[in-house]
Amino acid sequence: MEQQPVTQQPAVQLDEYDLKILDALHDNGRISYTDLGRDIGLSRVAVQSRISALMEHGVIEKFTAVINPGKIGMSVSTFFNVDIEPQYLQQVAESLAQETEVTSLYHMTGPSKLHMHGIFKDFQEMEAFLVEKLYTMPGIVSVDCQMLIKRYKSRMGMKL
Repeated sequence: MEQQPVTQQPAVQLDEYDLKILDALHDNGRISYTDLGRDIGLSRVAVQSRISALMEHGVIEKFTAVINPGKIGMSVSTFFNVDIEPQYLQQVAESLAQETEVTSLYHMTGPSKLHMHGIFKDFQEMEAFLVEKLYTMPGIVSVDCQMLIKRYKSRMGMKL
């Protein structure tokens, strides 16, 4: 599992063009350098150079497609709060990070050690995940599940 600890790193200084590029890419990650340059007043080469620099500095982590789970038969979206004995935290987190059903996994403060989101085909698949995978992991103290009823807003990535 790739760990990304929350640490204070020097912020990358973004100018007005970088912000415009990030805003445009957030709305449409497939926009061409030419179209983006025309929209913000830079050349295609300048846009390409700036995007490369943003990627090198880790500001842009990756480009990806956002898939609507409901359209492919994955209809059960569940949030889990998993309390784990401290000595098993890393082992459980690494194991859960490998599960295809798990879409996000965070080490949190407060009563639960891990906060996780998973998407499942149906309730039976979610129950099998709980019983056969999650409950069998060493150090699990308790699991609280909350199923999504309706999504009002969901944003991938950060909007500036």
